[in-house]
Amino acid sequence: MVPTCPADYRREMPQIVVAADARWVVDEVTAALAGPECEVVPIDRGLAVLPYVQDNPVDLVILDLQVGNMGGMAICQELRLEERADRLDRVPVLMLLDRRADVFLARRVDAEGWLVKPLDPIRLRRAINALTEGGTYFDASYEPVPVKVPIPVAPGPGTATEGRPALAADPPAALSGSGVPRS
Repeated sequence: MVPTCPADYRREMPQIVVAADARWVVDEVTAALAGPECEVVPIDRGLAVLPYVQDNPVDLVILDLQVGNMGGMAICQELRLEERADRLDRVPVLMLLDRRADVFLARRVDAEGWLVKPLDPIRLRRAINALTEGGTYFDASYEPVPVKVPIPVAPGPGTATEGRPALAADPPAALSGSGVPRS
């Protein structure tokens, strides 16, 4: 059963919906917020998120990628479709992703932010603060790490490779220490 607020309910703290069927996800979000400054509403069925958001003042929806009968991407897409049809005010969405490849999907459904699991309280709190203040949060852990790979070059006569294949970074043997070609 999903709780509802009375029509005359005035809240003093932000209300955050956490849609996840894994109890540990709800526990981690609740622990990251750790305090009376916000209300966390756990919802364990994806189909219950839209009706709750329509009937209650919600400041942020946090969606786990895997939510029982309706995944987080489908829930986000449903919220965005209702917003575009002017049947719902815009609600920021934070997606909790399982892997880097899911970032593509989070962008497609127009989520304001995402985090790639495993979750940690610091990143989670930063993301929640950014989204409740009207901003965005995109987890940098999904970005590729630059890697420098040496490119082998066939050794030629007079190269200074001394028993190893020459690399593109090796100076040609024809260059002096100053970088000026010898004549």
